[in-house]
Amino acid sequence: MTDKSKYNSIVTQIIQVSPKMRIIRVKPDEWKLPPFKPGQFVVLGLMPEEPRIPDADPEYKPAPPGKLIRRAYSIASSSRDDYVEFFISLVKSGQLTPRLFQLGVGDRLFMSQKPTGMFTLDQVPEDQNLILFATGTGIAPYMSMLRTDALSRKGKIVVVHGADNSWDLGYDGELKLLERMFPGKLTYYPTITRPEREPASWEGDTRFFEDIWKDPAFKEKIGFDPHPDNTHIFLCGNPHMVESMKSLLKEEGFKEHTKKEPGQIHAEEF
Repeated sequence: MTDKSKYNSIVTQIIQVSPKMRIIRVKPDEWKLPPFKPGQFVVLGLMPEEPRIPDADPEYKPAPPGKLIRRAYSIASSSRDDYVEFFISLVKSGQLTPRLFQLGVGDRLFMSQKPTGMFTLDQVPEDQNLILFATGTGIAPYMSMLRTDALSRKGKIVVVHGADNSWDLGYDGELKLLERMFPGKLTYYPTITRPEREPASWEGDTRFFEDIWKDPAFKEKIGFDPHPDNTHIFLCGNPHMVESMKSLLKEEGFKEHTKKEPGQIHAEEF
């Protein structure tokens, strides 16, 4: 029998973005999540005795019985919402996501009560432009930023989101709407890498971020020429993308941001 005594939250909504991508909304049960900064994360957890989805692959490393399986997930919701939203990708051989994808509305799970993380806009001056690069579910912290107060900043904002296919571009509709609502302020730039699998022709970009960045047409599209003195770059998602973009940006004079030495490159690897 599953020990659910550590579960302190309830699933209130599930949005199936694609077969392997899901948005889950969670509400604390008789407690309140403290104020958090957009870009921060919390930990979700389930017991290993919970069922996995029927077509899950064998676990790459079986979870020890009786011990809560925990993983960190960036918050996608606004800090003003009364729920906490997550954008989650299924790893069929994983420990936690095949169990998370088996949950339904009303099911319980564990959520840590203290958001944490330094992947925020705290140390970015208001007048600086932002270019937010994300692969897959790495878009989540940017949605929290945009939904909270990022659009009240003075600088321009560019969201570049990459995925295998168009159906994996979570929040695509919301980002297109925001772009229309804030013309000249927000630019949404989606790109996919597997256009041959699209059921209908894809009119957008199909390149990796490095090639997009080097293309002069990108600067025309976003309406400004990004330099270390006017732009901060955020990178979230695939570790290979993050490291590759860091190297490229450093060649152009951008500097990685740390607590001790402020810079213009902010990175969060999944």
